[in-house]
Parts: sequence; C-alpha cells; structure tokens
Amino acid sequence: MGKKIKHGKVFIAATRQNDGKTTVSLGLIHAFKKRYRRVGFIKPVGQRYVIEHGYKVDEDSILIEKVCGIRSHLKDMSPVAIERGFTERYIKSGNPEKLARDIKASFDRVAKNKELVVIEGTGHAGVGSVFDLSNAKVAKLLDAKVILVTSGGIGKPIDEIELNRALFEKEGVEVVGVIVNKVLPAKYSKIKRIMDLGFKRKGIDVLGVIPYAPLLSMPMIQNILEETDMELISKKAGMHNRVLNILVGAMEPRTALGYIENGTLLITPGDREDMLMTILSVNVLKKPKSRISISGIVLTGGIIPDKKIMALIENARIPVLLSRQHTYRAASQIHDLAIKINPVDRDKTRMAAKLVEQYVDIDALLKKISKKGGQICSA
Repeated sequence: MGKKIKHGKVFIAATRQNDGKTTVSLGLIHAFKKRYRRVGFIKPVGQRYVIEHGYKVDEDSILIEKVCGIRSHLKDMSPVAIERGFTERYIKSGNPEKLARDIKASFDRVAKNKELVVIEGTGHAGVGSVFDLSNAKVAKLLDAKVILVTSGGIGKPIDEIELNRALFEKEGVEVVGVIVNKVLPAKYSKIKRIMDLGFKRKGIDVLGVIPYAPLLSMPMIQNILEETDMELISKKAGMHNRVLNILVGAMEPRTALGYIENGTLLITPGDREDMLMTILSVNVLKKPKSRISISGIVLTGGIIPDKKIMALIENARIPVLLSRQHTYRAASQIHDLAIKINPVDRDKTRMAAKLVEQYVDIDALLKKISKKGGQICSA
C-alpha cells in the first residue's frame, strides 16, 4: 500500500463580509502551490451560487477551480449552496445531521491524497447559525485551525477579532492568527506597528498586514451588469472594461469635460443627448497616445436615446447599460457594489497572489497549521 497523506488544513474566516476573505484564500492557495504539489479547496457553505454543470456551486469555488487549477469535483468543493427559501425550509423541517454528513463526505473526497486543504468560510464566525452550520461549527466539524481576516484600522479590527474568536473558542476551535487586510498605504507603517502590539496583548499572532489595493475594488462593466438590475442595450463589446472613475452627468457638458478621465463611466439620464455627444466627442477625438478612454455609459430613468445616437455609441464600442432608477439611485447602486474577483480578470487574480505572497508570512502560517513541528508531511 502507498503512503497515506496526512493533510494539513486551514479554515479562512473573516470578521465581516467583504473583508477580503476570498482574495486571501486565492493568494494563499497560489503561495501553497509553490510549496506543495497537492493542494485542495472547499467552501462548505456558499451563499452566492451559480449553476455549473447542473450543480448549484458557490462562485468562489468556481473562481478557485479556474484560476488555481484545483482538480476536484465542483460539487464537493461547494457541498451546501444556500438558495432562496433554504433557511425558511430548514427552520421548519431541517436535518442538521444530513448537512453535516454531506460536508464531511465532500471534504474527505477533496482532501484525499492532498498535502494541504484550504477551507473558506462565509461571512463572520456566526454566519450560518440559523441552519446549524456557523463557521465555528463547520471548522469544528472538519477539525480545522482558523485564520481570521479583518479589515484595516486600529480599534475596530481588534474588537471584531475578539468577538469572532470567542465564538470559535466556544466550539473548541483554535484561532491561530489574523491577517489584517485593506490597510491604507499612507497609514500602513503605523497601523502595522500598532496591530502587532495590540494583538500581542490579546495573545494573537499577526500573520500578515496587507495594504489596500484600489484595483481589487474596481468593477468591470460585466460586474455592474451581473450585480444590479440594469440591462445591456448595446452590443457586448467592452464588457471587461474597468471602471476607474464615475461621472454623474448632472452638469453642463463643458463643465463635464474637466472631469472625464481614463476609464470613466458616465451615469446620466437617457434624454441628456448633449452629455452623450460630449462623451462621444472625447472618445472620437482622443489622440493615439492619450490615456482617456470611456469605460461605459449608464442611462437612467429607463430612457433610451434616439437611434442615431445609439448607433454612434455602438460604433465607438462603448457598452451601454439601462437603469430604470433615477440617476442618484443608479450611482449609489454602483458605488455600493461588493466586487467579487472574476476568473477572467487576470489582473486582479495576479494582484491577489502578489499581495499575499509579499505581505503574509506563509512559513509562519504553515507552522501554525502543521501536524508535526512545522512540516506537513507523509507518514
């Protein structure tokens, strides 16, 4: 018989949604694959799913599979997908033992012959409690040590880490360290120094402090289309254009010219043909070496411009989305988007890998989660 692999495992949780848990997981897998040949991934409970090969699969599992080349059955990488109505049905007649069995069975298949398995949680420690699958309970079920991800700051991250750690410890799960994410570069040195001191007082190791990278928060036109109720009314050209700047067209066109930058998304009522013609002029007259480019247009109020203007926009290959909302509401929707990394966005996936490799102490983390004296080894 061959050697049985004793796999290490680490559960990546966060203090809140949108702290960068998926970014950290992706970066860690990239770093681990440089050190180990067989790395696995599972997101036991997923709240944002798509249909892939006939299965309801969490978006993050698809991202990791495609970007990191993880080879496992997709359904095993995402055994429980929380669809609409799931919670209500569970409260009425749920079967916690079955859910736990499904997760454990999927994990065992994912972990087979793996040297290391990354387990991604969903939200903070208590998310999933309503159907008896909180992050803390799932980490306990899988006998995994936990790394907590929190967003930059000073007092708030420490408060939130303490609150989340308490729930893990209640379940008998060890939190072995924290990764502080999205720290403003201008305050990086100060916050890192204070974080190290503050968490040391609490007996918690800081395994990494990652600076805020604006690129990771910048949506593509495709993201806006997927995450809002807007509809595409142009051709599909430019769907991967990145939005670097948002201009609300509620001013005179000559004034707007001073605010048009590279990657500008114009949000304007559909009957502001003067503003649309201004944007088109900038796009047509730009010099070959100019960095000015229009990423897209959002037309508000459900108003579609004259066919001739729409034809000019399409000829310029500018994507156009239509919103039934008023301009302020549409702008707020886009501003409040929680941008998930898309598998096609290679710039973001490369950035995530680079940030984790550069700012997280991977070797210290591995020692924390290892089975024996700092090495995850065969037995």
